Amino acid sequence: MKFAVSYSTPYHGVDPDKIMAYARHAEDCGFEALYLPEHIALYPGAAVGRFELPPSLPYFDPLDCLSFVAAATRRILLGTGVLLLPYHHPVILAKRLATIDVLSKGRMRLLTVGLGALPGEARAVGVDFGTRGRRADEAIDVMRLLWAGGEEGVSFDGEFFAFDELCQFPKPYGVTHLPIHVGGSSRAAARRAGRRGDGYFPGGALAPDERALQMDLARAAAAEAGRSPETLEYTRSGSIDMTVEQVEAFAAQGVTRVVVGATATEPERQREEMSAFAQRFALLDTTEAGTRT
Repeated sequence: MKFAVSYSTPYHGVDPDKIMAYARHAEDCGFEALYLPEHIALYPGAAVGRFELPPSLPYFDPLDCLSFVAAATRRILLGTGVLLLPYHHPVILAKRLATIDVLSKGRMRLLTVGLGALPGEARAVGVDFGTRGRRADEAIDVMRLLWAGGEEGVSFDGEFFAFDELCQFPKPYGVTHLPIHVGGSSRAAARRAGRRGDGYFPGGALAPDERALQMDLARAAAAEAGRSPETLEYTRSGSIDMTVEQVEAFAAQGVTRVVVGATATEPERQREEMSAFAQRFALLDTTEAGTRT
């Protein structure tokens, strides 16, 4: 089991010194990765399910913020949870992701993408809300094609994106493509993860039976696409105070990674929560923890 930590700017704040300290302490504690969410724009009345999002919530661009984190850390992997893929042009996004991966020496490895749930956000960037699933599928294909392509160039002719003999360098750091995980709470998201993703990160509000069904769908879709269901990673959100027994229950369900987030707002308490979790699950590297200034 791998353990990662999330940082939510609407909850934890946008102070760069606090973000840097949070990321560095997570790294010192032995967490695998730091995850950031995305919203490009909000508006009065925007809601995800029954939860209304105040329009003043501050969301950093996750990739810009992860670049900042990469420069302040040494080892921790960089993740999104989730990047709203249909609202990004995949040719530009492929370049941005490869750039971060090269500059961080191979740490942009936990990209998780989703479709977005706010129609007004889609309209604001000129995307038909009803087409965002198909756009996301094409975007994944485009990015992988560009990352793998050579000096002879690659071509693509899709519903939303098209180009001829396109070359894009630099490539990701030492790999032919970056892992792409799929997030979401629908059966369509689970099937997308199986067909195209390197992992599935389902939403946290699913009932146990639906959650199990969706993972079965993801694995079945992978097999149908000629891919190996066994290599599909399964990420779940957890709580910073979760017990060993709860993690063992996750493992029994096939979960390979748990993402938690500090609940405290004060930096000292955040560090205490992360340290306690690391000690509980033997993540803490005692030779490094607490050595940063």
